[in-house]
Amino acid sequence: MSGSTITAGRLELMLAELRLPTVRRLAAQVCAQSDREGWPAHRLLEALLEHELAEREQRRLERHRAESGLSPDKRLSGFDFAAVPSVSKAQVMALAEGHEWLERGANVLLFGPPGVGKSHLVCALGHALIDAGRRVLFTRCSDLVQRLQAARRDLRLPQELAKLERFDLLILDDLSYVRRDQAETSVLFELIAERYERKSLAITANTPFSQWGEVFVEPAMTLAAVDRLVHHATILEMNVESYRRRSAHAAQPARRQVASDAAEPV
Repeated sequence: MSGSTITAGRLELMLAELRLPTVRRLAAQVCAQSDREGWPAHRLLEALLEHELAEREQRRLERHRAESGLSPDKRLSGFDFAAVPSVSKAQVMALAEGHEWLERGANVLLFGPPGVGKSHLVCALGHALIDAGRRVLFTRCSDLVQRLQAARRDLRLPQELAKLERFDLLILDDLSYVRRDQAETSVLFELIAERYERKSLAITANTPFSQWGEVFVEPAMTLAAVDRLVHHATILEMNVESYRRRSAHAAQPARRQVASDAAEPV
């Protein structure tokens, strides 16, 4: 066995021990290039470590995206801002690109009837934040409330709330579908209060604040929840016709034409 083979084997073992899989995979290739081109030692080391750091960052983004629960295909590039003229594209892009609001624990609230793109837009914002290195969790509001309610029954609510601390943005989709139940709405209020001015929330709802009495049992709790949410918030009103309804209406003439053509005698 040659000395170079032994050296390569030792290098493999050391890189495995140091948990540098990218350097281990690319070392032979990059070292050969370095020998051909006469790189100084610091350039070789820099090239190898740049590859390692880049792939670590990519793996980190993949993990954060996988844990986020976001729909993979709902991105800002696919959102039709022209269909929702009440929403400023510049304002949404500012939220996606400037993260000072996350540092303040500010919120984003999206209102509008079903089918206007609230979930798409908030998911797209979540993806942009993950791309920028932030951690995001998307969940149906009713699902999270039930999870927190079960944790309270098992005397684990503080621990369950603590698990959510690692997320810079917690997206609660469809708040309007939470049941008007004392136990459920009290844990929802506790979540809102826990994150107030510390960690950001993004909430979608089909109903305006004036109808949130249908979610929270007590008027005082409704007012307190709204007060905490809007204190530092960007509110996006999406009161346009449902995208699904528009698509169905647009498809009707085509369906009628197909039916007419099928009915004509041959």
